[in-house]
Amino acid sequence: MFILSNLLVAIATVLHYGLNLYMWVFIIRALISWVNPDPYNPIVRFLYSITDPVLYTIRRKIPVMFGGFDFSPLIVIMSIVFIQKFIVSSLFQIAGRIATG
Repeated sequence: MFILSNLLVAIATVLHYGLNLYMWVFIIRALISWVNPDPYNPIVRFLYSITDPVLYTIRRKIPVMFGGFDFSPLIVIMSIVFIQKFIVSSLFQIAGRIATG
């Protein structure tokens, strides 16, 4: 059963790092949006291309514009934190119980 335990630990670790990286991409995109970035800059285009599909989905389902502020990045970041605390932590705990049980 240690193979299944190691597999779950590996999945949880990769998921944790991937979600952490994606969260930082959203934070950087939110910070860049405050300074009127050059839309032809390759870094800005990359950030927009990997964040816009998620933000568009949230904006379409929930009206998150209040007073000119867009709260959709905040909803995404809170969702990522929830997934990290719930799913990733659960995977680590399941792997620990499999390894000891």
